[in-house]
Amino acid sequence: MRRSGESRYSWGGDEHLVVQFAEAMSLEVNFTAMAVSKILNDDRLPGIVDICPANASLLIRFDPDVAAPAAVEARVRAAEEQVAGAPARSVETRIFEVPVWYDDPFTNETGSRFRDRHQRPEGNDLEFAAVENDMDSVQAFIDAHSGSPWITSMVGFVAGLPFMFQMVPQERQLELPKYLRPRTDTPALTIGHGGCFACIYSVRGAGGYQMFGVTPVPIFDPEQRLADFNDFMVFFRPGDIVKFRSIDNAEYDAIRAEVEAGAYRYRQRPVTFDLDRLLADPDGYNAELLGALYGS
Repeated sequence: MRRSGESRYSWGGDEHLVVQFAEAMSLEVNFTAMAVSKILNDDRLPGIVDICPANASLLIRFDPDVAAPAAVEARVRAAEEQVAGAPARSVETRIFEVPVWYDDPFTNETGSRFRDRHQRPEGNDLEFAAVENDMDSVQAFIDAHSGSPWITSMVGFVAGLPFMFQMVPQERQLELPKYLRPRTDTPALTIGHGGCFACIYSVRGAGGYQMFGVTPVPIFDPEQRLADFNDFMVFFRPGDIVKFRSIDNAEYDAIRAEVEAGAYRYRQRPVTFDLDRLLADPDGYNAELLGALYGS
């Protein structure tokens, strides 16, 4: 188990404390960032303005007129020690489904406009992904992408954009380089991939991740029209567990109609994420999580 002495604590101006738990992302390190964040959130320490967990780090913004920097650092270090010394590594979270129209015309058209920035000018990003991951077909890659759950390691970059880490052993994780040069356009709600991370582009804009498809469901709703956004305009939270589900054109259109009518609800369930159980038996534990989502 890692101890707080291995982490790097540094200051960003007068109002920010940055904790780098490790140089590389892993499920264990990301769990530490999430667990420490939860402890600090539950504490409601006066003067803490914002707590932002990331892949392998944590950013705390505080008001130095209310909370002394030394006191903030001491509380964060204590929370890290508490996580490191816990007999079980688990957090309360949720699992939900994200429908995806893979190999859709929107990302394919966009990709075709930027092939001069891509490693493989011929074909599309899904075909490149299959080749790079030694798979014999695009469908095999889609099956691997949608077959196991992903954990949300952080949310940010643009409003509501989640980064997700595949919950499988490292040798089975899907990996891909980003575009050689970023695009100046990416359709909103594109399912992207760069390195070992999946993401969903919350809004239209520039981007460099490989594009696999689009989801018909919003993840950022400033008007909070849908019931799933009653609490906040951003749907994803760090620690969320995501299951992608492949859909076709007809189902994409049907879900979009539900969204436009304000009637769509995410399929989701509360779950306890147990890191040690995942590490001990990834396939068995993932099957249990999916059973909780789909009622089996």
